[in-house]
Order: sequence, then C-alpha cells, then structure tokens
Amino acid sequence: WLLQRVSAVVMAVYSVALLVILLSIGTGYAAWSGLFANAFFKIFTFVALLSLYFHAWVGIRDLWMDYIKPAGLRLTLHVLTALVLLINTAWTIHILWGMR
Repeated sequence: WLLQRVSAVVMAVYSVALLVILLSIGTGYAAWSGLFANAFFKIFTFVALLSLYFHAWVGIRDLWMDYIKPAGLRLTLHVLTALVLLINTAWTIHILWGMR
C-alpha cells in the first residue's frame, strides 16, 4: 500500500516538473536532446519510471490475487507480469544510457 502511494507521489512530482520544463524550453529536438543530456534529469526520469513499474506491479498483483482463483494460473500471471516489468526496466536503462 505504502509503495503505491509513494510511487504515485514521485510520478506526480515528475509530471509537474516535466510540464514546467516543457513549457519553458519548448518541445523541439534540440530542447529534448539538451534536457536528456543532463545526468540529473536522466536519473529523475529513471526514478519516475521505476515508480511507474512498482505502481503497476502493486496494482496488477492485487488484480491477479483478487480475481484469478486457480493458484497455478495466478502464479503464471505473476511471473509474466514481473518479467514484463523487468524487461521494461532494462529497456528504460537502454533508452536513457544506451549506446547511440
């Protein structure tokens, strides 16, 4: 419960900060490139996306636990959900810090 609340706050702060930044610098390629050249913003983006993945995990886990009664199917769905979220985390790292 606490993890979902904290992750929601992190995502809200990131969303507001991103909106303020975009309104001040614009949305062109040069602006985005400059924004993501900043290591602090990359880390802030990574933390916000990790918060999204944790938030999704808690929500989907509760959904599987509440509505999927066969234990084997529920375990399979938990494992698949965890794999998808881990793949998304790896992809996030690749996008933010990968080779170009």
